[in-house]
Amino acid sequence: QVQLVESGGGLVQAGGSLRLSCAASGRTFSNYATGWFRQAPGKEREFVSGISWNPSTYYADSVKGRFTISRDNAKNTVYLQMNKLKPEDTAVYYCAAHRRPGIWSRAKDDYGYWGQGTQVTVSS
Repeated sequence: QVQLVESGGGLVQAGGSLRLSCAASGRTFSNYATGWFRQAPGKEREFVSGISWNPSTYYADSVKGRFTISRDNAKNTVYLQMNKLKPEDTAVYYCAAHRRPGIWSRAKDDYGYWGQGTQVTVSS
């Protein structure tokens, strides 16, 4: 059974940084694309960043240049380093693992395993 556990969220002032972690059990991350998504109140869950099996990295335009995704295969953990945070980054952040190995997509419906989410709040 695949389990994903996020950590690292919190309250930070605009311009600050946070690092989110997503630890996986039950699956080897390196064979599957892993994505970070976020959902703000009243909004759809949206793609933020992802890392494929090869590993290529992908970012939403809104976070490009500020966020960095990485993976530690030995720890089976994916990280999202978030710098220069803005109030509009406030949301619940979710880690997700793709349903199938060796395939990349940023569509949330392609991700079959989700963590419980971690709240990120950026004050102005």
